[in-house]
Amino acid sequence: MVSPRIGVLALQGDVREHVRMLVGIGAEALPVRRSSELEAVHGLVVPGGESTAMIRLLRSFDLLGPLRAAVAGGLPVLGTCAGLILLADRIVGGEDGQEGIGGLDVTVRRNAFGRQIDSFDADLDVPVLGPEPVRAAFIRGPVIEETGSGVEVLASLPDGRAVAVRQGPLIGLSFHPEITGEDRFHRLLRDVVRG
Repeated sequence: MVSPRIGVLALQGDVREHVRMLVGIGAEALPVRRSSELEAVHGLVVPGGESTAMIRLLRSFDLLGPLRAAVAGGLPVLGTCAGLILLADRIVGGEDGQEGIGGLDVTVRRNAFGRQIDSFDADLDVPVLGPEPVRAAFIRGPVIEETGSGVEVLASLPDGRAVAVRQGPLIGLSFHPEITGEDRFHRLLRDVVRG
């Protein structure tokens, strides 16, 4: 079977860690900084980082429009932490007029868990990934406050707040699976790309 070619948006964040995860599951991983590189991939990871800085960088690299078009055209995307914020259709707690890539019918709240010092790990039940819990690292992450009718909640915290969702080929996570070595979401993205 041919290895799927999956890009990692390489403007900021845990780019190397996501590349390593993708290579580890048998994908061909490519850093994406230009629209020509975006056109060469069959799926994309949008890593964590700082969402407002990432939007500025997307504009500077003339990637925002092509990325919006690719998502609207059905490109499978895994967005982690800031990547989830960028995929969300609605953002609470952002800068005035903050925009993103969009495509994921959710409302997210930025920095929902507090400052960096308030970071934590948690075990999450994610039935779509099997019975083994997912170890998730939350670092100044967003929380999903509302989901549209076409959005499937994949995981929630014990208090009921959603932290992992899927809508068609888009997967959004409030946490960093690459930090804990959790590769099952990357495998899910790979399977969506192959599908």
